Amino acid sequence: MIKESVKEAEGHMKTAMTALEDMLATIRTGRASPAIVEKLPVEYYGTATPLMQLASISIPEPRQLLIKPFDASSIKNIEKAILASELGLTPNNDGKVIRLNLPPLTEERRRDLVKMVHHQLEASRVELRNIRRDMIKDLREYEKEKLISEDDLALGEEELQKLTDHYIGLIDTVGAKKEKEIMEV
Repeated sequence: MIKESVKEAEGHMKTAMTALEDMLATIRTGRASPAIVEKLPVEYYGTATPLMQLASISIPEPRQLLIKPFDASSIKNIEKAILASELGLTPNNDGKVIRLNLPPLTEERRRDLVKMVHHQLEASRVELRNIRRDMIKDLREYEKEKLISEDDLALGEEELQKLTDHYIGLIDTVGAKKEKEIMEV
């Protein structure tokens, strides 16, 4: 019963890590990355559709993204979505493809991005702690119902703490890597 609870907690923590990594991928660094725009919602026949389903995204130069729509009629909607987003990028449309030139980040903008990363990292740490709290609550409930002993409860709490510490360490590693990437000139 304890092993199942720990496995369930680990599954939730893996999901939280994946969500964090996906979110951090959207934060712009000094170089171009398709992850910056691939999940951008674009109005396509009345439905908000992720850009990656409407176009191929490539990197012809280190500071440029090339977006080639599968359907040429969607180019205006893609352009509108990019302008409406918080990316601060101006699309260059030649009728067939959209080029996004990423300007170099200023020192102030880099610091703002690092603050945003730290905020996301802390939100993920809180999420992990909430998962741990919920699982410990479940284990205490099992103990009250005499499904597990006090020793099993202590063992389960210890395993959950180790698991939480491991994933918080992973969050710190991912955050340090992203911060280094952002501050790199």
